[in-house]
Amino acid sequence: MAVSNVSFVVLATFACARIILAGDVIVSGQSQGLGQQCSTNIIADEVKQMFSLDKAAASTACSCGKPLGMAGVCLKTEPVEIPQRQNEKEHEFLLASLSQLPSTSSPSFASPVARFFLLSGIAELHIHEELEPKRVDSFDLRTTQLFKLSPVQAVCISASPEAKEKTTYSTGILVQFRNEKECSSFYRAFELAKKKLSAQDSDLPNKILSLSKSTFDEKTDPSSAKMYFHYYGQLLHQQNMLEDYVRTEAYYAAVTENQADFVGRVVVDVGAGSGILSLFAAQAGAKHVYAVEASEMAEYASKLIAGNPLLAQRITVVKGKAEEIELPEKADILISEPMGTLLVNERMLESYVIARDRFLVPTGKMFPTLGRMHMAPFCDQNLYVEIANNALFWQQEAFYKVDLTPLHEPASQEYFSQPVVDAFDERLLVAQSISHVIDFKSVKEEDLYEIDIPLRFICTNGSQIHGLACWFDVLFNGSTTKRWLTTAPGEPTTHWYQVRCVLSQPLDVMPGQEITGRLHMIAHSAQSYIIHVTMSTELSGPGADQGGNPQTSSAKYNLKDPYLRMLQPKGFSLAQDHKPHHDGQIQSLTEH
Repeated sequence: MAVSNVSFVVLATFACARIILAGDVIVSGQSQGLGQQCSTNIIADEVKQMFSLDKAAASTACSCGKPLGMAGVCLKTEPVEIPQRQNEKEHEFLLASLSQLPSTSSPSFASPVARFFLLSGIAELHIHEELEPKRVDSFDLRTTQLFKLSPVQAVCISASPEAKEKTTYSTGILVQFRNEKECSSFYRAFELAKKKLSAQDSDLPNKILSLSKSTFDEKTDPSSAKMYFHYYGQLLHQQNMLEDYVRTEAYYAAVTENQADFVGRVVVDVGAGSGILSLFAAQAGAKHVYAVEASEMAEYASKLIAGNPLLAQRITVVKGKAEEIELPEKADILISEPMGTLLVNERMLESYVIARDRFLVPTGKMFPTLGRMHMAPFCDQNLYVEIANNALFWQQEAFYKVDLTPLHEPASQEYFSQPVVDAFDERLLVAQSISHVIDFKSVKEEDLYEIDIPLRFICTNGSQIHGLACWFDVLFNGSTTKRWLTTAPGEPTTHWYQVRCVLSQPLDVMPGQEITGRLHMIAHSAQSYIIHVTMSTELSGPGADQGGNPQTSSAKYNLKDPYLRMLQPKGFSLAQDHKPHHDGQIQSLTEH
């Protein structure tokens, strides 16, 4: 593709806006992806207009028979190991076919080969005919950028070497891969070559266009990611969230009550799911909404949005991860539902923060704006006995003439290492709760890798402490109205419920006695956290003289492996001997 007398600004708009349309993006419900037949001629018409192509050329198929939606490159790559030569490194890909954008200068190839070279400090991508290696189309990687449109699609754009001052792009190819593995292999080779070059040597002033490896892939176990996106790609799980009316109504109210924040603004919906929040934003008057969704739910979101045509014209569904996709403009507002169990489970908050750094203007707003984790000790003898009894199976001494008792202790430890997810009566709490604030506007991604919270409580009555109860709330800090969404005990139950970490060794306390400890959470690659809880009684306070010797109890839990007690509904038992708390025990969040 030869482009002359076109300014950088104009073409950069094409390089973002048009790429989004050409990639795996659904516009008003129509899938416009390379490698698939388009249900409309939107893309073909736009390419025809931009490059003066006829419609047949814009919808041609490559020689391997795969339709190309736009004139592009269909790559069937087979990595070939090339021995290292003196002062030269190269990575070679055999290409089954290649169709370039129309050009007066770039050759076409019947049997193309792509190679990455690093020679004398110059890194290049060479595309040439397999039988005619001297016939080469070269891309200088110093001025070449690779944009990922979807897991199997990319576009490669290179600046003209003679246009350093005008900074115009001169050459571009669209790339279609057969699968994610081949796409990833090509990207790794591209990055390896780019890493050999100093960023100071780049001729392109727009550093936003530089390629960066997805931090999601670096820190996430592939099997966990696969299960995660499969789960959220199913309508039954989206329905479960939509039917959480506490959640859905809180988001709807936060958006509609702060309409002034949305009117005429660009909104990015991070992890859009079914697209419901994008539709809310459009209802509130957003100029345009980019619904970013990495799972197959993007297809359903496009259908739902297309079914609401008055809003669909202002919503673009972008399939991909927030860490990887590119958008044509900055956002005035980020909206998302990144909360998991105990606020941070699934580690989507990190993607929310990355999206903030990549897409949000400095003065932009985030819905939600901050989150608070709340903690308090609890007394629940029934729950304690229930967990202990789960391991009774392993106390059998004659299970088909086999003694199972050697495994009773490790089995008991496993049961107590599961955080309990359910809804409990607030009267089970034995002290005023404390909170830990996470400000989404300022928190750094790495701050969420490890969360350390000191604990200090004063017991309101004498009882046994069976563990630490946790819940969260989030604030939508709109210009007009501040709206809270809470998962607190005693409030209407949400699909997040509450979390309780049960200690295998309870603590005995008296009224007024101090409890200290630590809640330490460490993120792991399965998109969750290991939780360490330590709680100790102190010989201080009004009831300390009756509290006996100091006691300490510690435990370790895996938030990825909870005991989903709420799946087995049980009535609350208030037969335990402790007093209900004063009215101020749970704060009314609507007062904030």
